[in-house]
Amino acid sequence: MKKIVILFSGNGTNLENIIQKLHDKELLVARAITNNPSAKGIERAKKYGVEVEVIDHKKFPTREAFDEALVRSIEEVDPDLVVLAGFMRILTPVFTQAITNAINIHPSLLPLFKGAKAIERSFESPMKVAGVSVHWVSEELDSGEIIDQACFRKDQKSLEEFEAKIHEIEYDLYPKVILRLLSQEAARRS
Repeated sequence: MKKIVILFSGNGTNLENIIQKLHDKELLVARAITNNPSAKGIERAKKYGVEVEVIDHKKFPTREAFDEALVRSIEEVDPDLVVLAGFMRILTPVFTQAITNAINIHPSLLPLFKGAKAIERSFESPMKVAGVSVHWVSEELDSGEIIDQACFRKDQKSLEEFEAKIHEIEYDLYPKVILRLLSQEAARRS
């Protein structure tokens, strides 16, 4: 069975969605790793019996030192894919050069609205459509090759409704992309 590692920092709603839809069915979530000791996602993962490792970034003198610990933890598991799901850390080349099979989901149609507050900036923009992007993790923030995107018309009246629509699309798109990538990797190896 294919193995993934999920990185998260906060509520863990994308983490839980992936676990609910795929864990012990299509793949094994071998480990979830967070940089935030108080992340709500810790309990979400544990509820499904997924091992959680906390690597508190505040205990490291540099971003690179944190990334070294993160890479060691991922390499222990040797996953087929590393999935960032609300992981709120800018990764250094220490990570991006060692972990080349990492993907991220971003709540905008990249290359627009990179970085933080993408949902708010997308909602406030004059664009008539919005959406979600899944991309390979690269050394530049939210700039890796785009794997897939899904969009919708911006008909929502409030930021809350807009954010709910973004999450609805994330919860549908991300598991499908994960399975497709793992399937392509399996086909390449056979």
